[in-house]
Amino acid sequence: MLLSVDSLDVSYGAIKALHGVSLHIDRGEIVTLIGANGAGKTTLLRTISGLLRPTKGCVKWHGECLPKQVGKDGDIHYRPAHEIVRLGVSHVPEGRQVFASLTVLENLRLGAYQRTDDITADLDRCFTLFPVLAERRSQRSGTLSGGEQQMLAIGRALMQKPQLLLLDEPSLGLAPLVVRKIFQIIREINEQGTTIFLVEQNAHLALTIAHRAYVLQTGRVIKSDKAQTLLNDPEVKEAYLGG
Repeated sequence: MLLSVDSLDVSYGAIKALHGVSLHIDRGEIVTLIGANGAGKTTLLRTISGLLRPTKGCVKWHGECLPKQVGKDGDIHYRPAHEIVRLGVSHVPEGRQVFASLTVLENLRLGAYQRTDDITADLDRCFTLFPVLAERRSQRSGTLSGGEQQMLAIGRALMQKPQLLLLDEPSLGLAPLVVRKIFQIIREINEQGTTIFLVEQNAHLALTIAHRAYVLQTGRVIKSDKAQTLLNDPEVKEAYLGG
C-alpha cells in the first residue's frame, strides 16, 4: 500500500470539513474521488500534501504516519509540505497556479527545486508528454491558454519524480477537446509508473480511466468500489452522471 488515510477529521475553525475519512491507494493505480462541490475533496488533497492539519486520524505513507510524535510534551508535529514533496508526493492544485511572470522552462525547473541530480531527462519527458510546452518553453506562462497552463502545472509536478501525483480538478474550465487530451496524458503518466489520486468534477471521465473510486458526500466517504462498478451504480448515475 502506497498511501492510506485512516479516520481523518479536518476542520476549518468550528466547521468540520471531513468526518472520519478512510481510503487507500496502491502502487500503480489511478484512484479517483468524486463528489459534489463542497464535499471536501480539495480539503482531503490539501491535508495529504501537508497544507492542512487534521484534527483527528492519520495519513500514512508506506505505512508510516506523516504526522510525527516528538518531545515529552506529547504534542503532534507535522511534516511541512516541502518535506512531503521530498518523500514522493506532488500536488497539482485546482486552478493550475503557474508562476505567470516566469517562462514555461522556469516553471518546470522550479518543480525540481529540491533535486540535486541532473533533470535533463525529466525535462525531455515533460516536453514529450506535452509537445506544446516544448514549443513555448521561452514564453511567459501567464500568456498560455488554460489548457496549456494545466499541462504546465502537471509537468511541473512531474519534475520532482513523484511516486504519487495528486490532481485536483484538472478539467476545470477547459474545452472538451482539451480535457480529453489531458486525460489521455494522465493515463499515459500512470502507464509509465506514476500512481495517481484524481479529484475530478467530470465523474464519468474520471471513472472511465480510474481503477478504483471513492464517493465523498458532505465530508464522508459513502461508497467505494472498482471504478467500473460505480460507473454503473444507479445511485452514482443519478447523483453524479446525469441519470
